[in-house]
Amino acid sequence: MKKSVISTLVLVCICAVMAVLLAVTNAITAPIIEKNATAAANEALLQVMPDGEGFEKMEFDAEALPKTITEVYKEKNGGYVFQIKTTGYSSDFIIMCGVKAEGTISGAVCLSSTETLGHEKTFGANFTGKDAAGVDAVDTISGATKTTSAYKNAMKDALNAAIILGGGSVDLRDEAQILNDNLSAALPAGEGKFTKLFITEVIEGIDAVYIADNGKGSVYVVGEHFIPVDENGGIPAFSSVNPEILQNVAAADVILSATTTEDVDITAFEGLPSQLISAKKTATGNYIIEIKGAGYGINGGDDYHPASGEYIVIRVSLTPEGKIIDTLTVSQAETQGIGDACADEKFYGQFDGKTEADFGEIDAISGATLTTNGYKKAIERAFNVVKILEGGNNE
Repeated sequence: MKKSVISTLVLVCICAVMAVLLAVTNAITAPIIEKNATAAANEALLQVMPDGEGFEKMEFDAEALPKTITEVYKEKNGGYVFQIKTTGYSSDFIIMCGVKAEGTISGAVCLSSTETLGHEKTFGANFTGKDAAGVDAVDTISGATKTTSAYKNAMKDALNAAIILGGGSVDLRDEAQILNDNLSAALPAGEGKFTKLFITEVIEGIDAVYIADNGKGSVYVVGEHFIPVDENGGIPAFSSVNPEILQNVAAADVILSATTTEDVDITAFEGLPSQLISAKKTATGNYIIEIKGAGYGINGGDDYHPASGEYIVIRVSLTPEGKIIDTLTVSQAETQGIGDACADEKFYGQFDGKTEADFGEIDAISGATLTTNGYKKAIERAFNVVKILEGGNNE
């Protein structure tokens, strides 16, 4: 019993001594570790702001700054350094950017990424000394559109964050949010949910039409004007809008409300391309063609971006004379961040109003030649379909 008590006391003493030694060691090393960590952090901060004289990490309202901003450091002389987490070709793309007090970028580096081609490792050098206009002027690298565009957007976020922290005001909404806010303001009954109408009739002076998902009306876009039409066809009076615009909207709403379509029996015609999926005809004689194009998903494939095996499917409405009324990418499985830009209206909207004579005069998708060519080939086939259907080559 006596030996057991002694053993226990010895063990307790050893533990006590170890605890004291660990505490002493921690007391000695903790400041050293903290100093080294601070030095490492300052090294990264000085890399993007070489003239910085001291940095202090700030607490900030995440709702007030661009959502990509994850850390903020205030520099002694009024500048800021931002850590930014964005998404390029892949997620977890982390950049550090310094912004001087006068509102120009002092430096930018990629801290970590899993991008495919590695352009982000050196791309930051392009932004030193740039303001927002200068950032826009930096060339996007062909073949690395997603990566370098993400980098440019990160730089803009840093510049905007610096303005906000300095007491200025910046509209942080993206294009989709601005559009939806304008639609909602024009037609509150739409409850903030709208779908862009695929146009099948020739309507004058109208840029776009958005239908409220709940059926409570639509909004016609004419330049900077958003004109609401309620579910009964009523248009409010606008003293600030040219009456001619309101007349065009009223006329267009009547035309679109009366639009009807019927399926075309494509089996009754010879010479139609095998890529044709369907054809419809409106009561006014226009055509709605749904057709496939072999882009990168069919014709491409390499170690970086394997082919998907999927066609690009497009929908195009045309007059009997062969003029495009509207275009839409129905589905695609092109390379993410490169060829998938074919699903962006900024690309496919270029075909609207084109004919067989000039449809090729559009801006190609940067770094996506196969996607662009496949899309254009599908458009060419749509023109040929209309010619066959109009030519009456049926059996």
